[in-house]
Amino acid sequence: MENDQTQAETAGAQEAEVKASRQSNLPFAITLSALLVYFGFQTLQLFAQRNELSAVKSSQEAPLQASQKLQDQFKAVMTKTSELAKQGHIGAKMVLEGLQNSIGAESKQGQ
Repeated sequence: MENDQTQAETAGAQEAEVKASRQSNLPFAITLSALLVYFGFQTLQLFAQRNELSAVKSSQEAPLQASQKLQDQFKAVMTKTSELAKQGHIGAKMVLEGLQNSIGAESKQGQ
């Protein structure tokens, strides 16, 4: 009988330990699941923002290429104008002086 009673007490103590163990794991499980949800949400937000950024970048490609083309054309014209000015062309000299004056005026306004 004492054996039965000791076994019952031992079984009761083990059940109490299991319940206590389960209860002590509950806050950990809740914290872990909350972190999982949080990081999942943040990951989805980052992917959405990345897609938006890619869309904005691709929409700016055409204007960027057009401005690069215009800049290259302007450089070519200025090179030819500079060559003409060096050869003594009066109109080319006036154009270069006008550009230098306008650049100087812009830099003074910026200060």
